[in-house]
Amino acid sequence: MPQKAHVTSLDALESFRSHLIVYVSQARPALEEVSSDVMRVKLWLENDQRTHWENEVRRRTKVLEQAQQSLFSARLGILRQESSAEQLLVHRAKRTLEEAETKLRMVKKWARDYDGRVQPLLKQIEKLHSVLSHDLVKAMAYLAEVIKTLAAYAETRPVTEIAPTTVSASSAAKTNEFMGKADGKT
Repeated sequence: MPQKAHVTSLDALESFRSHLIVYVSQARPALEEVSSDVMRVKLWLENDQRTHWENEVRRRTKVLEQAQQSLFSARLGILRQESSAEQLLVHRAKRTLEEAETKLRMVKKWARDYDGRVQPLLKQIEKLHSVLSHDLVKAMAYLAEVIKTLAAYAETRPVTEIAPTTVSASSAAKTNEFMGKADGKT
């Protein structure tokens, strides 16, 4: 048997329904924005950052080669001694090249691991989006019908009220006796 509802205020139900509408209207765009941010980050990692650090590795490799060439020329030159500034430039160029290579490796690793880490979370977001788009929309429509039904029920008043009657002990005994005969017990 279904449980009985004890509704004390239709205004509270209507207020809940209006708050639910506001929640859904704000939550859906937020989830869509999160989904698009996830895609933007993936594209950023796979395209922008990868290209940037590949270009940096190439550029820094050229800088290192130029610094090494300058140092080598100074070592071979009879008239000129290699300077500590040239050695410092070579060491600095090596460090910056290593940094760029490290960052490129990290970007490649992140791009490779991105789907595995993000897909489970993205599926949860999609489930929530589905609930917001379908289930809560149906719930709001159902709630509107319930409110309308309860409002119609509250407007109806009983036409006549039946006064409570008292039953005497003798009439109750006759009723019990009659019920017993009807069942074939007497």
